[in-house]
Amino acid sequence: MSAKQEAEAWAEAVQNYGQRRELKYEPVGGINPKDGPVALCVGGANRLTGQLVEGFWGSSCDADEKEVGGLFSKAALPTAILAKAHMPDLARVVPAFNVESIEGHELVTQRFASKVEFESIEFNNRFQATVPREYDPVALRELFSPGFLAWTTTMTGEIDFGVNDRQLWFLWRLRERSEEELKAALKNAGQLFRRLQGEMEESGIHTYPPGPWHAGLEQFPAI
Repeated sequence: MSAKQEAEAWAEAVQNYGQRRELKYEPVGGINPKDGPVALCVGGANRLTGQLVEGFWGSSCDADEKEVGGLFSKAALPTAILAKAHMPDLARVVPAFNVESIEGHELVTQRFASKVEFESIEFNNRFQATVPREYDPVALRELFSPGFLAWTTTMTGEIDFGVNDRQLWFLWRLRERSEEELKAALKNAGQLFRRLQGEMEESGIHTYPPGPWHAGLEQFPAI
């Protein structure tokens, strides 16, 4: 199969998944109409928007593309899936943070970021967590309970996640380009979303019920 054919097969797999779940599919994700909610995964190829899995509303798209193939069959193929959801309630607790998988990567803590260590040795061995220097790392340590830290280490695959611009993002590195792999990526993204909501609720923090507002399809309901 040529690179071009592989790209077409992948796009078809994403569309098929979207059709079955009644999601909005776009070859390239555009911006929302004027005065509408902010769009997610703007400019991302093969964007899906809606309830990606049960209880998880957001958008997903191709990520970390690389060009492969010969002169007449060159195509950009994704090496990861990016899923995002609006989470202003979480951003009020921790405005920004990154959790990056250490597996297969040489990570360097940026000079404008502070590394956050947790009591879970297993979590620290698998992930590097950072927050911008202007934010207190204690808030992130307090948000992640021992149960959450233990759960994250059970997730298969190579993943990164965090919060930026009041959005939760989740990156899943593809082991293959197939509909089953897409399902696995979105299932794990949905589990992360629900777990973080549970962490906030246990801490007595207001959370919005899962809905189209998390995908940028409607405005958030009034508190």
